[in-house]
Amino acid sequence: METGPEIDLHSTALIPDDYLPDVHARLVLYKRIANAINPEELWELKVEMIDRFGLLPDPTKNLFAITEIKLLANKLGIRKIEVGPSNGRILFTSQPKINPEKIIELVQKQPDRYKLDGPDKLQFAGNFEALDKKADFVDQLLESLQEHT
Repeated sequence: METGPEIDLHSTALIPDDYLPDVHARLVLYKRIANAINPEELWELKVEMIDRFGLLPDPTKNLFAITEIKLLANKLGIRKIEVGPSNGRILFTSQPKINPEKIIELVQKQPDRYKLDGPDKLQFAGNFEALDKKADFVDQLLESLQEHT
């Protein structure tokens, strides 16, 4: 079963049982989140959950952030994104849908932040202690790598 890119931001991403005690309802929502096909659909799910159950707890916000990154990573031909507190890496598939000139430009302009590691890995450094910093950084990086036609 193909599950798409692996996104590991070293953070808790779930719907806590104290937010939504009904196991069946949680499982249904997990499936709906996982099957979302675009950011708009994710946004609608977020609004629905807030409307039904109250403000999202942080682990659920993380779940949505990671799912949104996964949608874009899948579109770009990325197989894995991993971000720790001070560095991270992106592993590309054999046929990524990215602009290679953008990667070269990043590495040349910011050699202390970006480094190529073989033909399919881009490593990066930074302060990624807070999850929202990780998610924002990855989101902006992926947006910048897109081929704009």
